[in-house]
Amino acid sequence: MLSSGDVVYVELGTPAGRGARFHHPAVVVTAQAILDGSPSVLHVVPLTPTLRGFATEVLIEADGATGLEHRSAGQCQHVRSVSPTRAGERVGNVGPATLSQLREVLAVIFDISQ
Repeated sequence: MLSSGDVVYVELGTPAGRGARFHHPAVVVTAQAILDGSPSVLHVVPLTPTLRGFATEVLIEADGATGLEHRSAGQCQHVRSVSPTRAGERVGNVGPATLSQLREVLAVIFDISQ
């Protein structure tokens, strides 16, 4: 069972424009209460090792906890809803502080008051 903040590889399909594509690491940002109910959709933020410094990206370190091989940027501007069948096994977890940062950026993107 997945948890909020888990890093998984997701099959994102063929890209259109500048969207994240193909087999990509991503962070699960779906609320834990929803994950506990076996949802039909997961919400994920794709990761990239290309660090651009955009305000819509969150830096995620590569370490034993995250399971990432490269320092990466969480691309909140590319948040996706995907079927759980597109998510591979968990490779790590970003932890509560980074998950909170990702959710704060998503709140800005969606104009949600905190």
